[in-house]
Amino acid sequence: MTQIFQREQIVAAAQHLDTMGAMENAFVAYSAGRTVIPPVGHLSFDSPPGDTCIKYGYERGADTFVVKIASGFYDNPNQGLPASTGIMLIFSQQTGLPQAVLLDGGYLTDLRTAAAGAVAAKHVGPAEIEHIGVVGTGTQARMQLLALRTITSCREVSVWGRDEARRDDYCRDMGKQGFAVKACSLDELTERSNLIVTTTPSQQPLITASRVRPGTHITAVGADGPGKQELPTTLFARARQVVADSFAQCSEFGEISHALRSGDLEASAVTELGAVIAASGATRDPADISIADLTGVAIQDVAIATAIFGALTQGPGES
Repeated sequence: MTQIFQREQIVAAAQHLDTMGAMENAFVAYSAGRTVIPPVGHLSFDSPPGDTCIKYGYERGADTFVVKIASGFYDNPNQGLPASTGIMLIFSQQTGLPQAVLLDGGYLTDLRTAAAGAVAAKHVGPAEIEHIGVVGTGTQARMQLLALRTITSCREVSVWGRDEARRDDYCRDMGKQGFAVKACSLDELTERSNLIVTTTPSQQPLITASRVRPGTHITAVGADGPGKQELPTTLFARARQVVADSFAQCSEFGEISHALRSGDLEASAVTELGAVIAASGATRDPADISIADLTGVAIQDVAIATAIFGALTQGPGES
């Protein structure tokens, strides 16, 4: 019988998960060719502005496969509704029968994306994080910062957002989580920070390449669909290390796709995050600029859905 789980159950069960570990394993499996991940399906909407993506796949030899439908409708907060929502469906690889419906409302997508950001910072970012810059003030801007607590003791944060009230809310809310957050301009944020996370659905570059400090790492998570872009392509010409969660996806959409088309980046200069994790121990020059382009890979959804399904059906104390 297909089991149905509500968001409240899923959020409670997620507190017991090693989400970063699940993402590291997922990226390694993907880059090692142990997964089947078809191209992402996209639907775009103009009025009101929004997009929906369909991601699905499985790891070879596992028990299940997963289909996820996730949407972002950016005017929703003006109506008191969440900007993002979603659902995950788990099926048996042996029979094709549905095993579970996860009515997570997009929570698991946010959780795995934030964990992936922390993974990228851990494996690609500077050894000493001095100041964190967050571009955006939405859900992912918050969850990325909270996830970074697991890899750094840095609590000094600059934030930029278009809406003053949301900036103020962000500073207040993240201050309650132990961060010292100041709102500032994009140029100020860039000049202060040696770890920057960009989280907006912008369709044009936000950061000025010349303002990025030597030694800075940037994790870009906003450009997860066609037409989106937060980073100038010229920044890739300065970067010593460029990492993609999926080269196939990032060359189609995401920050890397723009840099490839402009000629500021060669495909041979891009490494997948899973390969970086597998080759642990790689050194980074303190002056290097690095960029991680995280477009969101279906194997992340497979990993988080499988882990949460296990926690929901077995309990936190069981294996």
